[in-house]
Amino acid sequence: MPHRLTVCVILAFAAAAVAAPIDRRTQVLEDRQNVSKDPLWVYNDLEKGKAQAKESGKPMLIVFRCIPCHACSGFDAQVLQRAEARMEELMKKFVCVRIVYANGMDLQQFQFDYDLSFAAFFMNSDGTIYGRYGTRSDVKETERDLSMDSFSKAMEGALEVHKDYPANKASLTAKRGPVVTVAKPELYPKLTKYTQAPDYNGQVLQSCIHCHMIGDAQRAILRQDKKPLTDEVVFPWPMPDVVGLSLDPKERAKVTEVASNSAAAKAGVKVGDEIIKLDGQPILSIADVQYVLHHTPATGGSVKASLKRGSETREVSLKLDNGWRRISDITWRASAWEYRRMGLGGMKPDDMSDADRKAANLTATQMAFKLAHVGQYGDHAVAKRAGFEKGDIIIMWDGLTNRMTESALLAYGVQKKQPGDTIKATILRGGKKMDLKVTLP
Repeated sequence: MPHRLTVCVILAFAAAAVAAPIDRRTQVLEDRQNVSKDPLWVYNDLEKGKAQAKESGKPMLIVFRCIPCHACSGFDAQVLQRAEARMEELMKKFVCVRIVYANGMDLQQFQFDYDLSFAAFFMNSDGTIYGRYGTRSDVKETERDLSMDSFSKAMEGALEVHKDYPANKASLTAKRGPVVTVAKPELYPKLTKYTQAPDYNGQVLQSCIHCHMIGDAQRAILRQDKKPLTDEVVFPWPMPDVVGLSLDPKERAKVTEVASNSAAAKAGVKVGDEIIKLDGQPILSIADVQYVLHHTPATGGSVKASLKRGSETREVSLKLDNGWRRISDITWRASAWEYRRMGLGGMKPDDMSDADRKAANLTATQMAFKLAHVGQYGDHAVAKRAGFEKGDIIIMWDGLTNRMTESALLAYGVQKKQPGDTIKATILRGGKKMDLKVTLP
C-alpha cells in the first residue's frame, strides 16, 4: 500500500450548464446520469472515494454542488468539462468525488460556508483536510471570486501538501473545525423530515437537503430559544476585504490591494505579497483565508500571517478589533432571505444612491431604504399586512434614522429584536410621510 494516502473529494452540488432552461428536477436527474458516466468522478459515494484514495495513495478532491442553484453553475460546468488543458492531468492525480446533496453530511468533517453552491475540499483518505476552495462576495457577480486558474493552483498546492504528508500533519490539525453538537443535517429539529439521502425515484427535490438549510437550522435553534444571533453567526466566513485585503481570484492568495488604515495595512502587508500561511495553516485559496477568519473571535484577536515577498518570507500579525466582522456584506447570502423575514417582516430594502436621494429631497446621511420587494406569503408577508408597499422609502426604523447598509439593518433586526417585538417605522410614499407598525414573526 502506498505510504502517502490522500483523497481529492470535490463535494459539489452542481448542475451542468444547460443551453436551454429546464426544470430543477430534470437538472438533478441529468447531472446524475451524465456525471456518473465520467470515469474521473465518484458520484454521491464518499466512502467509495475514501476507499479508492486509500488504495491508490492519491489525495481526494471532494466537490459539494447545489444543482438547482444557478449561482456558480458556469464554473461548475468548467470543472466537469476540464475546461483548461492542465485540468485533466491534475484531476487524474486525485480521487474526485461529487456530492450533490447535504443529506447525511458529516458536519464534523465538512465545515464550510453553507451559503455557497460550490465548495471543494482537498483531503487525505484518513480525513485530514489539506485545504478548501470556493468563495463568494457579491449578490450579482456570483463567479467573480472563482477561476480555473486559482482552482488549478489550489490543486497543485494540495498535491504539494500531500507529498509532505504525514510529516506536516501538525500544521493541518486546525483545518478541522471545532466539535459540533449535531452530527448530521437531518438530526436538526427543523430537518427531521429528511432522510440520509434524497429519493431519486420519487420526490428528489423535496427530499434533498440543500447546504444553506444547515445554516437555517442552526439559527432556528437560537431563534426558538429567543437568543440573539452573535456576530459569528450573522457575519460568517468573512471575506479578506474585511481586514483590508483584496486577493487575486486567479491566484491562491496573492494581495492586489491593501486598504489604507486597515488591519492589513497596519500589519505591513504589501501589494504583491503571497499569503502562504495563516494562523500556522498552509493556504491554498481564498477559502482557506476565510476559514481562519471565520474562527477568529468577533471580539477581536491577533492572526499571524506568513508572507512571501519576492524571495523572502515575512511574519506579520493582523490585529483585529472588537466588531471587526460587521462591515461584511451578507445581502448575497441565502440566509439573508430568512433575516429579512425575521427582522423586517419580509421586506427587501435597498439603500438609495446619492443621486436618488437628491431627487427625493433626502440627505446623504439619513436613512433612506427604498423597498425593492415586499413578501406576499406567510411570515414573509407580515410587512405587507402591516401596510408596507413596494416603492416605499423607509426613513425611520425602530428609532434609527442615520444612513446604514442593508447588512447592518438585517443584523440589527436579528440581533436586537425577537419574535413578537413591534417596530415603529416612518416611510415616504408619493412624497408624503406615513407612520406604520409591524410585529415581527
